Amino acid sequence: MDQTNTNSELTFAAYVGFDWADQKHAGALATAEGHRETFELEQTPEALDAWACKLRQRFGGQLIAVCLEQSKGPLIYGLMKYEFIVLYPVNPKQAKRFREAMQPSGAKNDPGDATFILELVLKHRDRLHAWRPDDPQTRLIAQLAEDRRGLVETRTELSNRLKSRLKQYFPLALDILGELTTELACQFLLRWSSLEELQQEDPEEVAAFYRLQHCYHPKLIAERQQKIAQARPLTNDMAIVQSGRRLVRALAAQLLTLLEPIRQYEQELERLMTQHADAKIFQSLPGAGDALAPRLLAAFGTDRDRLENAAQMEQISGIAPVAIQSGKTTREVRRRWACNRFLRQTFHEFAQHSMGKSAWAKAYWGKPVG
Repeated sequence: MDQTNTNSELTFAAYVGFDWADQKHAGALATAEGHRETFELEQTPEALDAWACKLRQRFGGQLIAVCLEQSKGPLIYGLMKYEFIVLYPVNPKQAKRFREAMQPSGAKNDPGDATFILELVLKHRDRLHAWRPDDPQTRLIAQLAEDRRGLVETRTELSNRLKSRLKQYFPLALDILGELTTELACQFLLRWSSLEELQQEDPEEVAAFYRLQHCYHPKLIAERQQKIAQARPLTNDMAIVQSGRRLVRALAAQLLTLLEPIRQYEQELERLMTQHADAKIFQSLPGAGDALAPRLLAAFGTDRDRLENAAQMEQISGIAPVAIQSGKTTREVRRRWACNRFLRQTFHEFAQHSMGKSAWAKAYWGKPVG
């Protein structure tokens, strides 16, 4: 979408008003022809994605205006990645006063609130500020960074399962291989998935394998050969050993197929970051690194005016806690669950990495609460 367009220049196929809730969102939709309908949408990424895909198909990818309360971060962030959706966030006080003006009785319900918010974007859009999608390059970086992280999580899951099974019958492999998320480790376990197989192999073949995997350290190879020769089996239970061999080979094969795609994702993200005008800003942050800099760039986007203050980003990302108090019950502060988990994970990981690079970040982390 052209970022230079103004509100009056945009043509929409439909308009949507949302009233946000913890479990379900109430929605009201009006087409450009005047047809109206109401609906409910569960607060899950899957439900939101399914709804957006149906909306794109129904209106042929034409622009859709979506109006919702500005402070409700999870829904905003979930919708902003769709290029055909133009968001119109409104201040909660603005929405409340509009509802009170339209309904002096003070009656309130979620479907009705969604209808009032729909009226705002239908009849008073000229008074609202459109939250524009980021440019295609930034959106591509955002999607690639999230997809890469998903593959890394799958790699970690497979590695943990592999480690757990090796501990049961072949712990020597963990000692001589170290990190399991390497091509060397995967190829090793596909070739020798038990101590018996490894000890029956000619030591020169083992040494040749390491050299083939670009390990040219004679002393290290000799130490590993000695450990192999001196090792004793943890168990002789054939049920454990044979089932372990089969599962280890299966997991190693899956793990191996992920290594190259993850490298390709990282190379493409590096290439895109070299071309992005704002890349140096996020690359300069202490602890950002090659993996987190693209994620931080995507988190803030290119339209910084859409964030009025730091608190809004805290709410959108889910790092701000939620305070709950009703009547005379004790005030409780808990973790915010209704949020985009990938975005929250981005800021949590950045905080962790920044503590090793920044004295003030470490000091802030150690600051007493209260």
